[in-house]
Amino acid sequence: MARRVYVFDTTLRDGEQSPGCSMNIQEKIEMAKQLERLKVDVIEAGFAIASPGDFQAVKAIAETIKDCTVASLARAHEKDIDRAAEALKQAADPLIHTFIATSDIHMQYKLKMTPEEVLARTKAMVAYARNYSPNVEFSAEDATRSNPEFLCRVFETAIAAGATRINVPDTVGYTTPEEFTRLITYLRENVPNIDQVILSVHCHNDLGMAVANSLAAVRAGVNQVECTINGIGERAGNAALEEIVMALKTRTDIYDVDLRVETTQLYRSSKLLTNITGVAVQPNKAIVGANAFAHEAGIHQHGVLANRSTYEIMTPESIGLHKNTMVLGKHSGRHAFEEHLKALGYTLTKEELDAAFAKFKVLADKKKVVQDADLEVLVSQKKVEIPAVYKLEQFVINTGNTFTATALVRLSKGNGDPQVLEEVSTGDGPVYAAFKAIEKIVGHSFVLEDYKVRSVTEGQDAQGEAFVRIRRNGRLFTGKGVSTDIFEASVLSYINAINKMIYEEKLEAQV
Repeated sequence: MARRVYVFDTTLRDGEQSPGCSMNIQEKIEMAKQLERLKVDVIEAGFAIASPGDFQAVKAIAETIKDCTVASLARAHEKDIDRAAEALKQAADPLIHTFIATSDIHMQYKLKMTPEEVLARTKAMVAYARNYSPNVEFSAEDATRSNPEFLCRVFETAIAAGATRINVPDTVGYTTPEEFTRLITYLRENVPNIDQVILSVHCHNDLGMAVANSLAAVRAGVNQVECTINGIGERAGNAALEEIVMALKTRTDIYDVDLRVETTQLYRSSKLLTNITGVAVQPNKAIVGANAFAHEAGIHQHGVLANRSTYEIMTPESIGLHKNTMVLGKHSGRHAFEEHLKALGYTLTKEELDAAFAKFKVLADKKKVVQDADLEVLVSQKKVEIPAVYKLEQFVINTGNTFTATALVRLSKGNGDPQVLEEVSTGDGPVYAAFKAIEKIVGHSFVLEDYKVRSVTEGQDAQGEAFVRIRRNGRLFTGKGVSTDIFEASVLSYINAINKMIYEEKLEAQV
């Protein structure tokens, strides 16, 4: 019988720490719902004590998710554990994940603690966490650079104190598959109570070996892998969930393990994360990249046409990529629209469907044919909408190569009986001029950290996506806009970022 391996997703905690990947509470909830559809075993929802926003996000996800374990990270301190437990109070299956560093360099320079003090803290804090939850994971930060004998003592202590999962992190992405195999084997042979827990690994990608190290650990006997969608995370990122899962599923001859993950949700999970953060994967990214199932070389095309297995070791359908021949346009009805979304794997509530269909009709008036990618953007955009204080009413841009660009922007503020505000500004370019006009209306100036535009689909009538990242008072806010007019998409993205800023500041004021 195949051995069970658990998938611990930390996209919303470790992944979100990646520069440019921050999410607001609504976006985190929507991503968590998708992870639940993906059927990961554990969703690490955040670091509850890190900020009021993190606490609220963990709490909201714990209250929403019913089919996955929900975890919160906590340092080995009572206050951290108290905060995590409070956030997880309504979770169907809560997990407190506490950690302390165990390498000599971390103990000496960061913790300023002796090994014996680390052992004592481990014992006390794991026991403290067990008072709140029957599920406690203990991680030894920088485990792969720790003394193996000391690591055994720490893990034995944590298990005796009540830990139900033991995690071996390659915190700085330093190890290699061969080294990691030896370390896991050593731990399994020298920690006497190791068979009482789920043994886990958490690999970073600093040397590009996070997935390889995770897979080596699975072969060496671990029962859980910690990873993120698209491999996002600090520095070079974490082990990519989609790569680990498809490697385990595709090479069953090597990895005889059983996973709960619904692989047909992998592509959708990747796309949703990209739509939320604006951080796209490179075209040649394994599994979910745009070129992962593309064949340009003539010999490859010939082979695939004869038999797909000549050059494809997995099918596009296995990760949720479907080729749909049904064409949608402005004359398409609600039933056809709904059936098309179902074929793409989306199941919407009546209210969500009503809103999506209304937006589809507007889009269909602008485009001759609405493609699958258009629908995916339309649906994902609706799902992560936040309350909009400012809405675009009108904009006019005058630009050329012989005069300064000028933009007039008119926004409405508030709901019910909204206030209409209008400003004009000039700038070095049309988009910059529009952004300056918006800032005049809002009454704040921002630092534009990033601005990028990409085409969602092909053709002259393709929708364009604009992403902005703005900074105010040391905080970053991302915004996204979609339109067949790239200027409109840019204006919408800036307004979206400002609305997110207002929304997050309001939430924090309530805490």
